[in-house]
Amino acid sequence: MDSFRRSFAALALSVGVIASLPIQAEEAAPAYNVNDYYEVHQDKRIYVFDDASTFKEFLSSGETPFRLTRIGAGPNKETVVFGLRAMDKERKEAELGGVGLYDGKADGIEEAFYAEVNDGKRIYVFDDAKNFKAFRTGVETPFRYTEIGGGPHGETMVYVLTKKAADKKPEA
Repeated sequence: MDSFRRSFAALALSVGVIASLPIQAEEAAPAYNVNDYYEVHQDKRIYVFDDASTFKEFLSSGETPFRLTRIGAGPNKETVVFGLRAMDKERKEAELGGVGLYDGKADGIEEAFYAEVNDGKRIYVFDDAKNFKAFRTGVETPFRYTEIGGGPHGETMVYVLTKKAADKKPEA
């Protein structure tokens, strides 16, 4: 009986030690920046941005101060360059919204989403994250409004529309 009491006491002591250990909180999901997305195909590179001001900087200078580069990772072996904000440079790749959207691992927000994909000949404009994701995965988006030569350098503008907005010219 004495050995039983010693075993029980040891078990109670170990349970007490485990119970006193701090409980670690579950890690929060990364806070993606997934309300906008910009992609430009230029000079055998694909440039990706998830921030309008970083994208505008790139358009004016042709460079981004901070970047994540994947050499040969594009669909035709292009180099993919993710333009980053200063606050993004210390984040892990999995925490970057542009990377998540490009890789198909993050969804854009449902309300007020905006995306542009400029392949050099056409600029595709999206205001719906589901249509954007379908486009990124090669699914044909049936509702479009097209302006031939309507882009800033004569590109064709393709506005990808939702079914409920398919009968209106996009103004915004």
